Parts: sequence; structure tokens; C-alpha cells
Amino acid sequence: MAVDIKLKRANKVYHEEETLSGVVILTSKEAIQHQGITLTMDGAVSLQLSAKSVGVFEAFYNSVKPIQLISNNIEVAKAGKFPSGRTEIPFEFPLKVKGSKVLYETYHGVFVNIQYTLRCDVRRPLLAKDLQKSCEFILHSLPQKGRLTPSPVDFSITPESLQNVKERTPLPGFKIRGRLDSTNCIITQPLTGELMVENLDVPVKSIELQLVRVETCGCVEGYARDATEIQNIQIADGNICQGLAIPIYMVFPRLFTCPTLETTNFKVEFEVNVVVILQDDHLITENFPLKIYRF
Repeated sequence: MAVDIKLKRANKVYHEEETLSGVVILTSKEAIQHQGITLTMDGAVSLQLSAKSVGVFEAFYNSVKPIQLISNNIEVAKAGKFPSGRTEIPFEFPLKVKGSKVLYETYHGVFVNIQYTLRCDVRRPLLAKDLQKSCEFILHSLPQKGRLTPSPVDFSITPESLQNVKERTPLPGFKIRGRLDSTNCIITQPLTGELMVENLDVPVKSIELQLVRVETCGCVEGYARDATEIQNIQIADGNICQGLAIPIYMVFPRLFTCPTLETTNFKVEFEVNVVVILQDDHLITENFPLKIYRF
């Protein structure tokens, strides 16, 4: 006997206030008895501390419980018998929360995870093994109304503009300038801009765009803030022509990014780094905080 959950929408994307619907599919070569079939919908935020923060916030680490966003349970079939072959049982769940709770957008991070799942449990008679099947569905926050005001950023990178440079480290002469079309970003549209190497004493090895998630988990004892890489895109390879405009184009990956989120227990923010690696292995990095929205 096998059990499966099939949602009506192929892309599995839903919004708050909508109805989650689909069918539970049971297939068996022979008639089967069962003690009842239940379907559970769960939405929760899982928080985790990085290894470097565990000792510092031990009290917090012990008290981290998933933050329940939504939970619902229905019985789709009472105890009985199913015939051989394929049986489909339809179901519906309203995606509504009680009180002031908010359904955050699905997000798969390292230290913050927002996930929505459906679980089907088939209870079998005494000696037979119970069956279970889970599937994830994706929740998108409702698009904001109005228009997003772009916030273009022009930047110029020179030895004088750098911070965190080790003392007595001789730096080659260089001037790199560029522009990000907006640091206020719409999650369904790419991050765009351009970059130009105007002057450089040492040849370039590579120019990369690095998208970073900054996750903050907190409590009374304090906050643990961790930055980790989501993706790295190379936009230039080898010693490029000086004065040549290099386009910046980065698509935000699904599930690994979400609209910028700030709550009392956790924060999810995003940044982009422009990384220039020189032939002598000098690493030049310029950081830009991003605000991501869904419109």
C-alpha cells in the first residue's frame, strides 16, 4: 500500500486567506483495512544558533522552540476498509490565522527556516505498520500595493575608500566605479547595474557578485547575527579592458530569499558584495545592504 498527497496547484504556491486544496491518493493491490486517516497542516519558524554562539547564549539555545504560525488537523476518513486499486480523497484547508499572527513567506535559510507542510497519517490495524506521507507547500506574502521607489547607488572603490586593511600592507593603485540601479529590490525582478575598472596597476583575476543572507536570532540574553553566502556569480574573468562597462545582473533565487523580514524574535536581511580578485590575490570587497519587497 502507498499513500501520496497531491495539491491542486502544480507550483504549490499559495497566499494567506486562500484555500489549500488537493487529494490524498491511496493505492493498493488488495483491499486494506485502516483505523482512520488524518491530515495535519503545519507552519512554523525554526531558529538555530551557529556553533560560535551556542556557548554565549546557552540559555537561549535551550529555550529555542519553533514559532508556530498555523496548525490545523482534520480527519479525512473514519476507520474502515478501502478497495483494491486507487482511491482519491479530496481535502481543503483555509489558510487563515487566529488573532494577530502573521503567515511569513516560505524561506529556507541556515539559522532561520520558515516552512509549511502537510502530513497524512494512515493508522493501520495492530500488526500492520502505520503509513505517513509529508509534502511542503510554498507560501508567498501578499504583494504590497503601490509602486516601489528605486534607490540607485553610485559607488567608487579606491585604496583610500577601503576599510579593514591590514597596516603596512602595500596596496596597488586602482579605481573601480559602478552603479546599482536600486538597493530597494522586487523579489521577482533581477538586481541590475554596471561596473567599470577605470585604472588598475595589477591585472584582474576575477570579478564576482556575492549574495549574502544576514540572519539574526535573539532573546533577552542578546542577539546572534550570522552572515552566510546564498550564491556567487562571476561577472568577469581574467584581466578585463579598462574603461569597459560590465553589466551587473543577478536573479534572486526562489526559497533562499524572501522579502526582508524583521520581528521581535528574528530578522532576515540581505546584502550584496561586489568582489574584485587581483592576480596577486588581493581581495577588494564593497558591501551594499539590500531591502527586498514583493510587489
